Parts: sequence; C-alpha cells; structure tokens
Amino acid sequence: MSTVPSQDFTAFLPPESPLAMPVQNLHQKPDRHGRPFWRLPTTPPWLWLRRLFVFGSSILLTLYSVREINKVFNSFGYSTLGIIILVLFAILSFWIGLSFISALGGFATLLTHGGLGLGVTRHGPLPKLKERTAILMPTYNEPPERVITNVRAILRSLQETGQAESFDVFILSDTTDPDIWIQEERTFLALQNQSYAKGHVFYRRRFQNTDRKAGNLGEWVTRFGGAYPHMLTLDADSVMDGALIVRLTAAMEAHPGVGLIQSLPTIVGGHTLFARMQQFAGRIYGPLIAYGVAWWHGSEGNYWGHNAIIRTQAFAEQAGLPHLPGKPPFGGHILSHDFIEAALMRRGGWAIHMVPGIFGSYEESPPSLTDIAIRDRRWCQGNLQHSRILFAKGLHWVSRSHMLVGMGAYVMSPLWLLFLLCGILISLQAHFYHPEYFSTERSLYPHWPHVDPIQARNVFIGTMVILLAPKFLALIATCLDSKTSSYSGGRFRLTVSVLIETLIGGLIAPIAMLIQTSAIISILLGRDSGWKTQNRVDGRVSLKEVTHGYWFYSAFGVALSAAAWSVSLSLFLWMLPVLIGLVLAIPLVAFTASRATGDAARKSKLLLIPEESHPPEVLKLVEEELPPLTNDNIPEAFQALHDDSTLRAAHLRTLPPPRKPGEQINVPLLTGMIKLQESPTLKAALGTLSRQEKAAVLSCPDALALLGEKPIS
Repeated sequence: MSTVPSQDFTAFLPPESPLAMPVQNLHQKPDRHGRPFWRLPTTPPWLWLRRLFVFGSSILLTLYSVREINKVFNSFGYSTLGIIILVLFAILSFWIGLSFISALGGFATLLTHGGLGLGVTRHGPLPKLKERTAILMPTYNEPPERVITNVRAILRSLQETGQAESFDVFILSDTTDPDIWIQEERTFLALQNQSYAKGHVFYRRRFQNTDRKAGNLGEWVTRFGGAYPHMLTLDADSVMDGALIVRLTAAMEAHPGVGLIQSLPTIVGGHTLFARMQQFAGRIYGPLIAYGVAWWHGSEGNYWGHNAIIRTQAFAEQAGLPHLPGKPPFGGHILSHDFIEAALMRRGGWAIHMVPGIFGSYEESPPSLTDIAIRDRRWCQGNLQHSRILFAKGLHWVSRSHMLVGMGAYVMSPLWLLFLLCGILISLQAHFYHPEYFSTERSLYPHWPHVDPIQARNVFIGTMVILLAPKFLALIATCLDSKTSSYSGGRFRLTVSVLIETLIGGLIAPIAMLIQTSAIISILLGRDSGWKTQNRVDGRVSLKEVTHGYWFYSAFGVALSAAAWSVSLSLFLWMLPVLIGLVLAIPLVAFTASRATGDAARKSKLLLIPEESHPPEVLKLVEEELPPLTNDNIPEAFQALHDDSTLRAAHLRTLPPPRKPGEQINVPLLTGMIKLQESPTLKAALGTLSRQEKAAVLSCPDALALLGEKPIS
C-alpha cells in the first residue's frame, strides 16, 4: 500500500452546527416553552366528536358482542372457563371493533376526498421553499449500491422540482461489516462526482453503534442539527418523490407549531408471492386505514420511524430518549423509538400529523413470512417495552393509546390462541364430563351442559364480517376510483386479488399467531432480540429450511385437529379455517416465498398495484440503475484500499484521532495489531483477523500503514 500525495478531496461532512438534545425525564412534565397542550393551532374542528364516535361505537359494539357470546357459553349458568372466554372475547371484540369503526371514518373521508390537512395538495404548482432541510438516510450493513441508487433517484427527482438547492442528504452509516463500510465510501465518492450531488451529499460512519438507529439520528442532531430547521428521515430502502418532499417541507414552513408530518409509504418492489401480497394489501387497504386513523388522531398522530419530515428543534428539544432501568429485553435503550419520539414531542406541545392522501413515498417489504418474523421479533420487544413508558408524566391520552395499540398488535395473538384453546376445553368438558342432570331443586327439565351451536355460528359470522369489513370497504373505495382500479388490473381482477389475498392471508394468520405468541414468551423469558440486518433478497428458500423452521406449527395443527375431531364434527368444521393453515404451514410458507409464484401472479395481473403497471418517475429513476440486491459482489476492504489510492486517501481523512493516554483501550484493535505484526502477508492477516478486529484495524491509520508495508501474498 503505497503513500499517495495529499489531494484536495471533497469533504465527507459539512461544518458542524451543534444543537443540544437533552435526555428527557419521563417522571417530570416537560418545559413546553409556552406552547398549549390540549388544543393546538392545527387541531381539526370537532375532533373530540370524532373520537367520541370511534371509541363510543367500539364500546357499544363490544358490549353487544359480549352479550351474544355469553348466550353461546353461559346461557345455563356461569363457569370458570365461560367467564375467561367472556373476558378474552371482550378484549378481542374491542380490538377488531376499533379497527372497524376507524375504517368507517377512513371510508367516509376517502369518498369525499378529504383528510389531507395542513394545506397539502396533490396537484398544483409547488410552493417556494425558504429554509434548508436535511434528508437523513441511516444504513446498517445494507448493500451500498442499493442505498446509493435510492439516494440518486431522490436527488434527481428533487432536481426536477427546481428546488434541490434547499436540500442536503446525509448517509448515516452504523455499518459493522468492514467490507461493506469501505464499499459505502467508494459508492459515496462516485456519487459526489455527479453534478446534481456535488456539495449536497455527505457521509458519516459511527465507530460506536450507541442506541442503534435512535442514537444514529440523535448523534446527527447534536452535530449538525443547528443548520437545518427540518430533517426528513428515511430507511435504507426508502424512496420519496421530489415533489412530495417539497410539499411536505412547505407544510412544515407554513405551520410552525407542527413537529412532525408522517407520509403514507407504499410498499413496492416485491417479487415473491408473500411480498406481492404485502404490497397489494398496503396499497389497497392502506389508504383506508391511514385516512381512518388520521381522521381521529388529528394533531396527536404517530410516527413510523421513516418517510416523515420532522422539525429539528422539536426533535432536539423533546425527543432525547433515556435508557430504561434494568437489562434487555425490557430495560436498556428504547427499541421502538419512533412511537416514543412522537409521544414526547406531542407532550412538549408540538403537533404530530399524518397526511395520507398524497402519494410519492415508497419502501420495500421482507420477501417471506420467515423474514417478517425476524423483523417482528425486534418490533415485538420494542412495543412491549412501551409498557415501561405508558404512564410517563404529561403524555397525551391519544399518545398512550398509540402505545397500547402497538402492544396490542402482538398481545392479541396469544389472546386469540387462549380464546381458541378455552373454546376447545369447554367443548371437551361438555363431551366427557357427566354432570348431575337433576338437582335437589324441583324442575321439569334436567340441567344439560349447553353450548348453543346456532348462536355460535351467528357470533362467528358477525365477527368475521367486522374483521373483514375494512378490506371490502377499501375494495369499494378503490373500485369507485376509476384510475386506481384500472391501474390495478381492472375491477374484476382487483376483486379476485382481494379474495386471493384474503384467503391466503387467512391461512397464514394462525401461523403468524403462533410466531408472535412464541416471540412474546421468549421476551418474557428475558431473551433480547439483538440487531440484525433486514433481509431484502428474495432468493429461493429450500424446502429443507422451511421444514426445519415450521414442522412444529404443522404438528400443533395436527394435535388441535385431533382434539377438535374427538369432540365433534361440528367443532372440527368450526375450527377448520385455523386448522388448515397450521397443518399446511410448511407448503404454505414455501409457496408464498416463491418468486416464480409471485411473477406468475404479476403476469396474470393479479395482486397488481398502480406503481407496477404505471410506475412514477422516481421509481423509474431507481430502475434505471438498480444493481442486484446482494452483498456477495462487495470487494474485500483491504484489497479495495490497496487498489484505489483516491479511496484510500479519502478513507484516512474520515478516521478518528489517535487514542490519547488514559483513554479506554480498544481491545479488538490491540489484538488486531498483534496479528498484523505476526502475519507475513496481507493474505495471511486476513485469515487471522475477526470481523471486529478488521473493522478496528481499518479505523487506525497506524494499522493501515503497517498493512501497507506487507506484500499481498
């Protein structure tokens, strides 16, 4: 590795502009700096009446459902199991009832084309921006070429708006893989050569991944946040249309009391059947759901962690997250930080809004149920962790409801499982227990144990109607939108697609129920989820892998089937929707993880979304230079630095200052240096260094100089 003369490289980072971000005390009310708490300037009129309708109707629906299920199990007297079923059904009924009523609100606003709010419009001339905004792209061991491709598309789309000068992009790396790290630097340098990126794209890699993504964003705020009134947060797979970014930024400028505006991301880029089902559901049902929650959330909205614009002052002032006492999974840093950041900003008197009616915000989805389960395990832990924050001082009650809904998304799975098991136990009890038919009281008829099958059928049908109603309301709304329905394959194919998604999704639901239940049990046993890179590669999954991962679910389904069959044919038939999905878990997971099946559906124009048939310009820009989604072709870091003197010199400029006496000793660097000294060649060194040691060596100029003295092989 030869020495290269000093050259004038473009800086990886701009001058720092620090902004204080104090850690919040959850046991004290915050300083709101004179901002109101209850009614904010952007609170919609009559919002309290909308909330009364949503929660009042949900409670009434729950009371009616409980009365009907009571007739099924307790019409001849109460039992312990019967009372347990009533309690479980009350919770589950309120859960699905709340979703149903919220969807009704979304359906009404969809039909009237309302619900945008904050003056944001779909069409018309773009407003002229006055302030600067930072676009933040955090990345963690993601394929660098894919990340840069998304950044290129966003920058080029902003160029087309004529207001690209108002935006700077920061690629914020928490990458731990040394080869990916050096490749990130290489792709960043290549991007800087583009005319539309010069002086507007910056790169920073943290050498300590403190507090994961929340810490990554927080570190940016404390170093550079003072220069940017707004920051647009993205994920590594996010793409946003330039016009949408400009409109959201203009809305922030027009409403100084708003702390955050969340856009509605559309899932795109799916190839497997599972991914195509996810993106179809998100595109067709998502707007209805988003319109519904925006309708009654108002200025107390939520944050999903990406594709949202945030007022930097609000975030720095109120969203400094404390560490929770104790060890993971319930202690330590807060995992699902987005909900809490939104709640704390709202607690501080800043409005939080969702704008669901304007498209141009995109993300990707994991390609299989297995990949979703890995991601959900981390989300589940983070959402359950919110139980420690639920009663923090000064939170708005709607913010607390967001946390309860987040927890409920996972807690409902074990509750549904308990409900099913209790129903089977009651039926088994009625089948095998021989009661005393005639009591000491005089009665013309004996006291038969009783489960009313007709009433049970009616309750089942009613529950399924409420559960599935949002899907079919969304179908109606989409069919009434001639452009969207046409771009989705036409009304007939759209309807068939909804039926396919509902059927396959219904079969997958009991598998997901058991996956989430096992995740909750694992968390309660004290097991931390860790931090894994999300898989976005839709490669072929072998049947052996699927069998190894899902044999238990099939075995459990067979056991439940046997129990139901031993009681009665009617119970077996009543449980058949659950039993089929469990018994067929292995072929079902393999079938939905298949890219060939997904491609066949697309060729048939099934599960089609408008972004596929008529892709927007920003997605076309992505497709123009989209590289393969893999890390397999990333060159080895030392070899890349050896071969590229420009890259090597730029890399050296990004490294931290040398360790000073008395500072903490970097053990991986120490052991890595010893191994380097003992290795005769670069190739030999690579064979002895661990990944952590290699990353430490790449962070030390002295170690890199030592490497440069060694022959390659």
